[in-house]
Amino acid sequence: MSKILDVKNLKVSFRTANGTVKAVRDISFSLERGKTLAIVGESGSGKSVTSKAILGILAGNSIIEGGEILYDGKDLLKVSEEEMCKIRGDRISMIFQDPLSSLNPIVKIGRQITEAMLLKNTGNRKAARKEFNDILALLKEHMIAAMGESSKSEVEGLIKTFDSFNIEGTKLENEYNESFAAADGIVADVEEFLFLADKKQKVDVKATLKRLCDDAKTVKNPFLSKGYDEKIDALIAEVKTQAGAYQAPKSGDTAVLSDSLIKAVEALKALMEEITAQTRPDFFRIGYYKFKNPNEDLSTYQVEDLNEMALKYLDEQFMQAFIEAEIKGVAHSFEQGVEKKKTALEKLAEVRAFFANGDFEKSAAVKQVKVAVEAVEAGIDRLETSKDSTSYTFGSSLNAAVAKYFAAKVKNPKEEARYARQSKKREALIAKGKTVDWKVVPKVVYDLDELKNNIVQIIDHMIEVYTAYVAKADSMDYRARSIDLVDYLKGKASQVVFSLTKKMAREKAISLMEEVGIPEPRIRFYQYPFEFSGGMRQRIVIAIALAANPDILICDEPTTALDVTIQAQILELINKLKDERQLSVIFITHDLGVVANMADEIAVMYAGKIVEYGTADDVFYDPRHPYTWALLSSMPDLDTKEKLDAIPGTPPNMIYPPQGDAFADRNKYAMQIDFEVQPPEFAVSDTHWAATWLMHPDAPKVDPPKIITDRIERMKKAGGNE
Repeated sequence: MSKILDVKNLKVSFRTANGTVKAVRDISFSLERGKTLAIVGESGSGKSVTSKAILGILAGNSIIEGGEILYDGKDLLKVSEEEMCKIRGDRISMIFQDPLSSLNPIVKIGRQITEAMLLKNTGNRKAARKEFNDILALLKEHMIAAMGESSKSEVEGLIKTFDSFNIEGTKLENEYNESFAAADGIVADVEEFLFLADKKQKVDVKATLKRLCDDAKTVKNPFLSKGYDEKIDALIAEVKTQAGAYQAPKSGDTAVLSDSLIKAVEALKALMEEITAQTRPDFFRIGYYKFKNPNEDLSTYQVEDLNEMALKYLDEQFMQAFIEAEIKGVAHSFEQGVEKKKTALEKLAEVRAFFANGDFEKSAAVKQVKVAVEAVEAGIDRLETSKDSTSYTFGSSLNAAVAKYFAAKVKNPKEEARYARQSKKREALIAKGKTVDWKVVPKVVYDLDELKNNIVQIIDHMIEVYTAYVAKADSMDYRARSIDLVDYLKGKASQVVFSLTKKMAREKAISLMEEVGIPEPRIRFYQYPFEFSGGMRQRIVIAIALAANPDILICDEPTTALDVTIQAQILELINKLKDERQLSVIFITHDLGVVANMADEIAVMYAGKIVEYGTADDVFYDPRHPYTWALLSSMPDLDTKEKLDAIPGTPPNMIYPPQGDAFADRNKYAMQIDFEVQPPEFAVSDTHWAATWLMHPDAPKVDPPKIITDRIERMKKAGGNE
């Protein structure tokens, strides 16, 4: 599976009146595409802070002290708020613990679901057009470089033709989409009209019938309505007749529809369903045929025959030649990138040595950063449709790390002096016998060696990525890559002309409401949040989160405020949606039992650190950290007869993080070293590690509590593992 999100060495603190709270302390994890990662821990463990850092919604007093959050070629910690707005709620969505915190109490549910869809659609269309143009221009540049200047006119002709017939295809597709949307809207309008009338809801019958007729007149497209025009006109006439014969009810009465009126609108709906069920034209193929034969009437063809004929024509007349030339351009871009990556590796080694050895001046450091960033960016293959996040974010990450180092060099002495000054003043006042009702604000100083190490780690990771890339360069399939690039450009061209109307957004919202299990969505669409129960409000929030079809869904304790029965329904729903939509999910919870049947991997967090990480089976069947044991021992189940173990004590004060294992004070298995040295990550298997000194070869053998071993045996027997 491929990584969709990569969190590296994340460190987050918060300024408070009492000092700086170390909320997240150097954590790293990856989220695989289509998988669920559960982050589990008590309140204050840093799990919600981590999720909010990913979404860029940390509180104003937060301090990002280090790390990266890599997604789609970007470091989410470095992007602007404007760019983050394009990602937040669109590519990465979040469900919060309290659904009312995500809902506007005075705006109807339907509008809240559709609002984001409509806003995002315009921006996505503009972005798609720009990306299409940029990639095509870059492809042309590499094709000319690969084939030589003598081929410039040939390449320009191929690129211009590709662009021109895509424009032709998008024009045809746009016209088709408008008619299709009208036909599809009629189906939805009739369903809603009959449903509301049947439920005795208020309906303006004459206005609805007029709108149906007006929309039906716009379903006139040669690829869609061919052979249906007379039937459409006849049904429009029949609906108009029924509208004229309809007698409005007296004031306060509900509408009563005659059998003939119902029959007429149902016939119109059935016809539109038949029209929209037809084979969709392939406008990429047809666009080329129309571009070359502008005067030919394509409505004489059946769509299936036109698709086949246009494909053959496109391949023979253009696409085969284009692909062969494109392969040379793609190969040139890739090979040029590989050679520049090799050069970058040499430069990076030199820059690494500069930062790793001794002290350095700011002017010299800035020059070294410039050398490294220019070398890395030169090595990026910009024709890759799947972006390598590390290389794209290297410049911002390295610049930020170096800037933080020099800022700390300036601020540390000032902070030390401020702390000493305030401490001296307070002590002097106390010595004089005066009452002092204020405290000295704890000093915030940064470890310069640690900040220097952060710089080296960023360079080391870049070296690892480029080394691996160069190593597999010989296995590249240029033809497959070229075809992928064409498909990518086709997708961008279609995205340019996908215009989402209010009616389409409404139907998508109603479909989402059905998908998340809200009954009678056509009525509930027009209701306010206070008219829904807690479980139903959470379903609405899930629908809003899914409205933009995100890649990643973050669930921050989405069931905590719900009763047990509704909890199970929401968990089952999230699991179902993940499988159906291939969502990648980060599930935040304090209860391991909640994620037993839905997590693929589990990260156990305590005091801002991940203390154990593994697959769900690893953590449930072979837990190794005493904190994981404590969580499992306090987790109820139907078969456990023993008294559940409460976790003793309280989490540490993270203004003053412990030197050793943060769980040591609450851990009855703690050794002296646990109070003195933070344990490293000990590997249990390729998929499982735990940061506990009990894993050290010299540590005494300690078995998990009996309540856990008994439960594991029961689970193994129930699962047929014995």
